[in-house]
Amino acid sequence: MKKEVRQAKIEQLITQNEIGTQEELMDVLAQEGIKATQATISRDIREMRIIKEPNGSGRIRYTIFKGNSPSEEEKMYAAISESVTDVTLVQTMNVVHTLPRTANVLSAIIDDLKKEEVVGTIAGYDTILVISKDKEDAKIMNDLFNKYLRIGRS
Repeated sequence: MKKEVRQAKIEQLITQNEIGTQEELMDVLAQEGIKATQATISRDIREMRIIKEPNGSGRIRYTIFKGNSPSEEEKMYAAISESVTDVTLVQTMNVVHTLPRTANVLSAIIDDLKKEEVVGTIAGYDTILVISKDKEDAKIMNDLFNKYLRIGRS
């Protein structure tokens, strides 16, 4: 699995769950079908600038230090270039084909961005349906996918 996709999933998991140890993170990743060694998780934590902070009940949990980390849009562009294999515009929707097991991660990134051109997404194993409110918004998203898909292939 590509590092960018794994790290996007780690960010999603630590944002949605109270994870406080590398072992807990490895277990949650395994439940998502992502196998990673302790050394890889440790490296990801360092690269992503993940820190520990107390939650409201005193338990320690991971969170991402938001200093100079990549923007959410930069993460989406990286995920597109690393995982998207094909995109097809169909009326007000884009059918986005990805590498196996990467559709949910990219879909979550798109959902988190709350792009005005996207009404919602539906993700499967290796396909995302990106739904827009009209043909113009769908075309904007199609152009974006194709731009970063080409970058990933060059």
